[in-house]
Amino acid sequence: MKLNHIKYKQRNITIWNEVAPRYHKRWASINQGPFQSTSKLIQLLDINKGDKVLDLACGTGVVTKKIRQKVGRSGYVLGGDTSVTAIKIAKKWNGSQSNLGFVNIDAENFNFSKPFDIITCQYALFFFPNAQKALKNIKKNLKKTGKIGITVHGAAKKVPFFSSILDAVTELIPDYFPPGSPDLDRFGTKSSLKGEVRKAGFSKITVKNFIFKFNPGTFEDYWRNYLRYVAKPLKEKLDALDRSKKKKLKNAVRENVKPYTLKNKTIEFPWEVLILTAKN
Repeated sequence: MKLNHIKYKQRNITIWNEVAPRYHKRWASINQGPFQSTSKLIQLLDINKGDKVLDLACGTGVVTKKIRQKVGRSGYVLGGDTSVTAIKIAKKWNGSQSNLGFVNIDAENFNFSKPFDIITCQYALFFFPNAQKALKNIKKNLKKTGKIGITVHGAAKKVPFFSSILDAVTELIPDYFPPGSPDLDRFGTKSSLKGEVRKAGFSKITVKNFIFKFNPGTFEDYWRNYLRYVAKPLKEKLDALDRSKKKKLKNAVRENVKPYTLKNKTIEFPWEVLILTAKN
């Protein structure tokens, strides 16, 4: 069944409510892999004391926390996300602060009476089914002198942590991601990301790329952790494979990671990240 706009969003919220605790523990809270980008995003935005900032799709509050440290007591940061579970974790992890708040909002539809100096959005633009609507809504909620900071993963082949498994999985399970889901790779190049943001009306757009490294352990560690952390709807499809297909899948993934396997049998993946900054 093809997902429409609303059903896709509902599915995404359900998934994030499920995986948020694991996501926070494995990635967000320990600054590994792609989350090495958080400090780069903060640095490129040049956030000042007194700034009012919205951290959109804040997840478990990693970027929010670093912004709060920059704006000082005279500033304010608001974290917003569709996942209630993620916000609960963000509140607990950030603690109660006078210059901090969290709210449950949808990127395409939020509206505040007072515009922000800066709006950040890390690893979420590709999840929005209507990225243009979200970007135009961001623009509407920025001051005329305001700026945005957006972080996305690079193209699939530049992030083999994902592609090594997904290339093999989608061969065996063509509907692994339901029809109607947005292409999560669609902003993975400088030109595609820049073009989408320019189309929404932003100016002085700059995109920088960074290559981080991530070591998920041995192949068995990598494979076992994928199966352990994958969201329930996807795990159900993997579990439905018969024994021979499961073996075929695992062998295909093993082949895919060989170029990134070191002499000591551990894997070291390159991980491209694009960070965009622009002015309203």
